[in-house]
Amino acid sequence: MQSFTVNAIGRVSCARREAIDDDWDSVPSEITLDAAVFGVDALAGLDAFSHVEVIYLFDQVGEDAVVTGARHPRGREDWPRVGIFAQRGKNRPNRIGATICRIVAVEGRVLKVSGLDAIDGTPVIDIKPVMSGFLPRSEVREPAWAREIMKDYW
Repeated sequence: MQSFTVNAIGRVSCARREAIDDDWDSVPSEITLDAAVFGVDALAGLDAFSHVEVIYLFDQVGEDAVVTGARHPRGREDWPRVGIFAQRGKNRPNRIGATICRIVAVEGRVLKVSGLDAIDGTPVIDIKPVMSGFLPRSEVREPAWAREIMKDYW
């Protein structure tokens, strides 16, 4: 098996310095690609899309905070105890986050987005255009607690 290294391709710049659970749409963000690796053409054509999926690292989550079993989402005991892979929390084993964001603008190596739930300085490991062909091909099903958790998220 071939081994490889995953490196940050850029970093998030935004006003939010702490991972607060809700109201992420109010925080405009920029992702600036690493100029030592990427030319200004790396984002060429991305402005033709309305949305991107941003994959990033929860780099400020310490090893001692990682959850590998079940817990109550957001610590709310009125919600069921579910495994870490049935949630999207930051305390994941590999601390990888993924969010679909609206593209606001593409300017050289800078991607401006709305709805990115990452804090200032977060390392970005990939950016992918959202294509309708990759969206779910059937109805999305989720429990009531998951709908409730997202009520004020954006």
